[in-house]
Amino acid sequence: MNQLHTPKASRNQETGRLSFIRSVSRGFLPHRRRGGDDGTQRTSAAAAMIPPCTFSSVPASKKAAVLLASATLLTVSTTAPAFADGEPGDKDKPKPPASMSTVGGAQLGKPGTQAKLKPGAPVLPKDLSARSWIVSDAESGEVLAAHNAHWRLPPASTLKMLFADTVLPKFPKTQKHKVALSDLEGIGAGSSMVGIKENETYSVHDLWLGVFLKSGNDAVHVLSAMNDGVDKTVKDMQAHAENLQALDTHVVSPDGYDAKGQVSSAYDLSLIARSGLQKKDFREYCSTATATFPGETKKITKGKDKGKTKRGSFEIQNTNKLLTGGLDVTPYKGIAGVKNGYTSNAGNTFTGVAERDGKILLVTVMNPASGEAHAVYKETARLLDWGFKAAGKVDPVGELVAPKGATGAGKGAPGGVGDGKNGAAANMAHASDDGTSGMGVALAVAGGVVVVLAAGVFVVRRRMPLPGQSGRRPGQD
Repeated sequence: MNQLHTPKASRNQETGRLSFIRSVSRGFLPHRRRGGDDGTQRTSAAAAMIPPCTFSSVPASKKAAVLLASATLLTVSTTAPAFADGEPGDKDKPKPPASMSTVGGAQLGKPGTQAKLKPGAPVLPKDLSARSWIVSDAESGEVLAAHNAHWRLPPASTLKMLFADTVLPKFPKTQKHKVALSDLEGIGAGSSMVGIKENETYSVHDLWLGVFLKSGNDAVHVLSAMNDGVDKTVKDMQAHAENLQALDTHVVSPDGYDAKGQVSSAYDLSLIARSGLQKKDFREYCSTATATFPGETKKITKGKDKGKTKRGSFEIQNTNKLLTGGLDVTPYKGIAGVKNGYTSNAGNTFTGVAERDGKILLVTVMNPASGEAHAVYKETARLLDWGFKAAGKVDPVGELVAPKGATGAGKGAPGGVGDGKNGAAANMAHASDDGTSGMGVALAVAGGVVVVLAAGVFVVRRRMPLPGQSGRRPGQD
């Protein structure tokens, strides 16, 4: 399979300097491209770790000591009890394992909420009901807080991030494919679909829009067929997950459809998203709000063109409600993807990336149980809000680790050195060869990305250093 973190690995892998996402190319402001599987209450232990301090009954001479003790307690790791998915004695709710993987740090292998709050740090949101969640800094890879981060749970369509990170580099976006009936075999009943028809021809670009915007399992199966079949694609995805050290992940179906033994974790999904976001095409697709998708070819029955054929089209909208909004969901300011999912077994799952005041955060939330409408988006938004307020006021509880054998990267780095000559040329060649407006086209080596979204603008203003390289100056390799 293509290794995405080694030289010459991918036409979509950005090359040159070691970084997470390129700095912005000044003056580049592409317009939005025009034109699922969207489909329970618990108080966070971190939020309740220290009772409010009142001084009405404290003598003045002791107030300083009380304040000092409170500040000391806030620096201690806060860990929810092992029954983190319910109150004591609640036997009906699943419980996380007593110990889990320690990839990224020993504290991440513990059940319950993990956070190290310094004095002045905001407490974690109280209204979080997800079985698992994680907040991490997309630049450094530091995990700011987590809850059952390595609990292996059904991922639903968030697994499509791994599918894209694995398969997207293999085909140029201009490549065409005529869909055969066999390409659409094996799609699960009730799957989300973009509306692909047999005997119609689609570009790879079209197919990826179907994957990211409509979470189309039909588009996944067509791309898998192009990749020599579902079985081969599953093997490629599993190998790539292992290379990324996403070791909680077991792939059975490339589209995330419920399958026995198919699991991932909040930690792994954030790791996978971080890898995918290094690729300009991945960033483009996951941040596109609406697009026009090819329809059926039909004969014209009236007028001067009677008897000729014409292909229709229709608009599709991203099912990520933090990007596009909904009845009771406001688009999140600064959101730039990544992927949502839902199945009856997995519940709602979501990984999102957002930028605010130069800080870029990744949040993954799995299976909220509150019963609140669109809880997965609302809990993600609460965690993003907390993460932006907590920046610099918490000690990390772990890190998003580097892929195996990452070349030239510091501890926890998400990638290796690209081929500055051949890789850059490939990126430049494919940056705009689809003839579109080129959202996310960033002048491969020195460029960047400005993504115009429904709720504002996601701007990467500077080079994002890898973990372990935060002290290095922009432009250094």
